[in-house]
Amino acid sequence: MSEPKTIERYTPKERGNHWIVAITFILAALSGLALFHPSMFFFADLFGGGPWARILHPFIGVVMFLFFCITMVRFWHLNKMTDADRQWMKSVKEVMMNREKNLPEVGKYNAGQKYMFKLMVACMFLLLLSGIIMWRPYFAASFPVGLVRFAVVVHAVSAVALIIGIIVHVYAAIWVKGTMRAMVRGDVSAAWAKHHHPGWYKEVSRSN
Repeated sequence: MSEPKTIERYTPKERGNHWIVAITFILAALSGLALFHPSMFFFADLFGGGPWARILHPFIGVVMFLFFCITMVRFWHLNKMTDADRQWMKSVKEVMMNREKNLPEVGKYNAGQKYMFKLMVACMFLLLLSGIIMWRPYFAASFPVGLVRFAVVVHAVSAVALIIGIIVHVYAAIWVKGTMRAMVRGDVSAAWAKHHHPGWYKEVSRSN
């Protein structure tokens, strides 16, 4: 049997969910930055001004969280750390030099991607919880002022961590040639899968 030229990595539903999360993240980040510091208030013009940015920001955030939960449930079992992942992380320099032949076989996601997934999950939940506590006029009045102020700090720190994480995520996707194709077209070349995720490639090959 001949080797397939391409392998499906993400279904249309998975890609659609991913892009909804990505778009809402961008909107939430821009509206949030507009409220975070006066130097970035110009982002509010994208939403019709400061009041609208403040009103829309939490609702956009809730939509982002809900769709992210679909991704989290769908891919949770694929992001559990293994001994092979920890060994892979110890040899990350070899990965950066594109010398992965002597490393443990990587499944659908490597250790770096799994850590990024965990960061996103933690930040998303912290953003939701802190956002609810500081959400005016609906919830903030029900909490002590000290807790609301603490929530503001948690929200800001989580947002910055998530933004940095997403920047790294996008850079890595661009840096590893052929990765963006997975989220645009849904498939990857067999050569890409065999080189970057040999364990996953073997699993998919056996199922086919």
